[in-house]
Amino acid sequence: MTKPPLNPRLILATALILPGTGQVLNRQPVRGLMFLFFILLLGGYTLKTAAPEVSIIGKLSGGIFVYAMSIFDAYKQARIRTEVWRHHHR
Repeated sequence: MTKPPLNPRLILATALILPGTGQVLNRQPVRGLMFLFFILLLGGYTLKTAAPEVSIIGKLSGGIFVYAMSIFDAYKQARIRTEVWRHHHR
């Protein structure tokens, strides 16, 4: 009998705390590193290209967007893994 995947809520909580860890816990470490790379890349890009009067949230908006997508991706993948595991072990 195979071990069940981690609880999707646990993966969601870890993805909220540290970017990319949700993907690592889903056994997709390269995907997590890619998200982390693009968070830094786009965050740095918008930081350098934003106008001086833009708020710090606006200046980091590219990285924040990718961070939000990484959270969604980690939870979605965890839910899919959990449901597939449940289906196979009925």
